[in-house]
Amino acid sequence: MHKILPSLRVCLGSIVACGVVLTASAAGPTHTFKKIQLSTEFWSEGAHVGDFNKDGKMDVVSGPYWYAGPDFKAKHEIYPAARRSKSTKDGAPVEFGGYKGTLGSENEYSDNFVAYTHDFNGDGWTDYLVIGFPGAQTAWFENPQNKPGHWKRHVAAESTDNESPMFADITGDGKAELIFHTGGHLGYATPDPKNPTSKWAFHKISAKGGWQRFTHGIGIGDVNGDGKTDFLMKEGWWQQPASLAEDSEWAFHPASFGGGGAQMYAYDVNADGRPDVITSLAAHGYGLAWFEQLADKDDKGHPKFKQHTLMGSKPEENKYGVKFSQLHAIDLVDIDGDGLLDIVTGKRIWAHGPGGDAEPNAAAVLYWFQLVRGKDKSVDYIPHLIDNNSGIGTQVLAADLNGDKLPDIIVGNKNGTFVHIHSVTK
Repeated sequence: MHKILPSLRVCLGSIVACGVVLTASAAGPTHTFKKIQLSTEFWSEGAHVGDFNKDGKMDVVSGPYWYAGPDFKAKHEIYPAARRSKSTKDGAPVEFGGYKGTLGSENEYSDNFVAYTHDFNGDGWTDYLVIGFPGAQTAWFENPQNKPGHWKRHVAAESTDNESPMFADITGDGKAELIFHTGGHLGYATPDPKNPTSKWAFHKISAKGGWQRFTHGIGIGDVNGDGKTDFLMKEGWWQQPASLAEDSEWAFHPASFGGGGAQMYAYDVNADGRPDVITSLAAHGYGLAWFEQLADKDDKGHPKFKQHTLMGSKPEENKYGVKFSQLHAIDLVDIDGDGLLDIVTGKRIWAHGPGGDAEPNAAAVLYWFQLVRGKDKSVDYIPHLIDNNSGIGTQVLAADLNGDKLPDIIVGNKNGTFVHIHSVTK
């Protein structure tokens, strides 16, 4: 297989709109991403999408603002955005809106780590879910149906631990739940459709463990192929029981899935009929891998996994010479439309500021890794650079913003808020 590397258009002047050309193959389609910077201010480490004004166009939400599609130029305030920060830049004092980040030279953490959208009260309007600083409240903001003023805030959970909580359907009822841990217990919280503004009920699935608010890495997926969604952590996976009628501990299967990275996924990478696990290895260090589920089991009947490192701390650990640090967010999506799920990730910018972690000031890259299966059942992940000056936060989202059935990429972080509009030429 030929080595396929992206070719980057040189963008002069403003970085607000910049295209990156990604060559998928010598004769195949070219995937291009046009970067649009919605804000330079740091309000959130995540972002999401939804049609908030019901005009049929997808909008973007990040921090206290939603940006109206399709051009995302008009922004609307959801909750008070009065915070001002003072810092220095190149030795001179600067002042800006939001939290301290790359607009200055100092570091802060926002009160908005991960964001999701959903109609929580069943009124037909898309609301906004904000998972705050680890250990703090999770709340949703009620869409005012195009009426002026701030959105009403409702607390969903008093304390949401982990740095990568998810809002997804773990129960199989077709409705999303909040996936997290609290008080040392893994579990999920469900809203009450009869009383949507009340706090959500937490369902424990594990015995009490040592997990705390800054624990890294969490996910869900059907690991054993029984049609039920299981719970993933770096220590292994918890198997969903036959019935959820009563809360009970799920059976634990130990495995080693790295040191704790970002969102985790179960997916049959090599098409052998056994779901594998995809994750980054260290949120503030290096490493991206998939863990092949083997046919063998250990002496206690637990499935065995084999680690396949896609990228490490040295360029030679990736067959294409790609290396970057701080993979604090992952999305799994079919970018190229071949029916296989690809990996979207990148470098979180200034996770602990300009002097913390591995290579904090290296280029804030954003990549997609193209899954290619060989006829001999071999697996390759081909890295494609989307952008080298935006990065990721604690969340990165792939979603179709303009209705062309191509996944675009949405990011909120200490560099600001970005969308990367995807197009294809053949």
